[in-house]
Parts: sequence; structure tokens; C-alpha cells
Amino acid sequence: MPTLRLARPLAALRLSGLPFRIARLATLARTRMGLARLDDHLLRDIGVTRDQAVAEASRTPWDAPSHWKG
Repeated sequence: MPTLRLARPLAALRLSGLPFRIARLATLARTRMGLARLDDHLLRDIGVTRDQAVAEASRTPWDAPSHWKG
């Protein structure tokens, strides 16, 4: 049975997406801070309480939803 060889080492594959991952984390942090700055009537429009918005904004950027982690 032939051996599968990768064109690049696995470490290089992981590091090649690093700028994209950093950009995603920055976007998540900006989005969370924007959520915390919304007025109460806008939060009601999207079905989020002030406490939920503050809790979400206080999460760290690397505490991302699993579908963002890739």
C-alpha cells in the first residue's frame, strides 16, 4: 500500500492560516463590544437582554463558537 505524503509539513499548514484566524478573533471581539454598546431598545429588537449582552461582551476572543474555530 502506498504511503500518503503531504506537500507541506502539518505545522506549516496550521501556521499558514494564522493571519486569517487572528482576523477572525479581532472581528469577534469588535462584534461583541458593539453588542454591549447597543441601546436597550435595539437589544430588545434582537431578543437579547442587557445582562446577556454584557456577558457576551466580557468573553475572551478565543472563546469563540465552535463553528468559528474551523
